[in-house]
Amino acid sequence: MARCIDLYCRFLKFLLVVFLAVMVVLVFGNVVLRYGFNSGITVSEELSRWLLVWLTFLGAIVALRDHGHLGVDTLVRILPVTGKRICFVVSYVLMLYADWLLLLGSWKQMLITAADRAPATNLSVGIFYGAGVVFGISAGVILAYDLWRVLSGAATEDDMVAVAESEELPPPSRSPQPTSPDR
Repeated sequence: MARCIDLYCRFLKFLLVVFLAVMVVLVFGNVVLRYGFNSGITVSEELSRWLLVWLTFLGAIVALRDHGHLGVDTLVRILPVTGKRICFVVSYVLMLYADWLLLLGSWKQMLITAADRAPATNLSVGIFYGAGVVFGISAGVILAYDLWRVLSGAATEDDMVAVAESEELPPPSRSPQPTSPDR
């Protein structure tokens, strides 16, 4: 299962690169056409906005898998293994509930707006809200998998502290790097 999730996140990273490249071309091209040739790309603004929303939601899926979201782990780190497990389970059950609410709301909005057409692209507005549906399903699978690993005992103690360290510090699963006293 972990391999499937990792492959899915790799595919999402590729999509993120493509979406970002399309956004850059659309916005930059529109600026050049507008100021240089007094014309423009009609769908540029709308499509760039939609791609930004999709970019945000897909990036959040990848960050969730990498435990890259911000969090405070001061209390959890000093707890014994049982305390860490309880905190992990409670927090993941709450996140699954919030994810369910987001998925349900996005699904309803997608259905409500499916017949509506965007003014510039003439695409279904439901595509815009589809980003929340994709996020909700993906995040639900990732959260449920991580929760199952902890409940089944397959997770390590470091896995139960689901907060990424600062970029300057090594992740908790790695051995700490020796530091000199003058730092």
